[in-house]
Amino acid sequence: MADVTEKWRSERVTAALYDAGVQHATVAKLGARAMWGADLRRMFTDIERLADVPVGAAVLEIPCGGGLAFRGLRSGQAVRYVAADISPYMLQRARREAGRRGVQAATELVEADVTALQFPDASFDLCVTYNGLHCLPDPRAALAELTRVLRPGGTLRGTSCVTGRGPRQDALIAMSRRAGVFGNTPHTGEIEKWLTEFGLDVVTTERSGAVEFFEARLPVRKAD
Repeated sequence: MADVTEKWRSERVTAALYDAGVQHATVAKLGARAMWGADLRRMFTDIERLADVPVGAAVLEIPCGGGLAFRGLRSGQAVRYVAADISPYMLQRARREAGRRGVQAATELVEADVTALQFPDASFDLCVTYNGLHCLPDPRAALAELTRVLRPGGTLRGTSCVTGRGPRQDALIAMSRRAGVFGNTPHTGEIEKWLTEFGLDVVTTERSGAVEFFEARLPVRKAD
């Protein structure tokens, strides 16, 4: 299963096809409905919330892909936005997208593995992860790392395909695993279980077809 990590690190054709599709909201929504029985409007609405991140906040997005979430940022937004991905090729595409949208000044592009982040503990006020957990050999480890780098009071939110939402969707996920583009896709309910296990308060988990949307907050611990 480690091969899926190397595929996304080095593969260009699959990455380009995915990025070209997801960057066009209409195509992405139609594709998600056809493949996963999912309504992706919830994800695009969540991306729009990035415009409301408070001044001075630190945000980590991983995997950033080709810069899908940059559409949620405002030009001149006074935040630290770290866009990270394991793929140098995706980071090249993200750099172009940041320039196209005029948000290059706010974005810091970094090569990183979400299961072994190089950032110190409690570095970010918000961590977002869209459409990536299902591609990983160990999505639980990724959520553990995202929790580690989250500051108390910070928020973690994102999306992932999940199994257990229907035989057709499960068959497509199995086929994607055999093709080497999906990893150990979480089963329905596992993401919420892991978030709780890591000490986060789950704000919401919603499912549409085989896509799960989640948001959780790391509580501020009271001093003894």
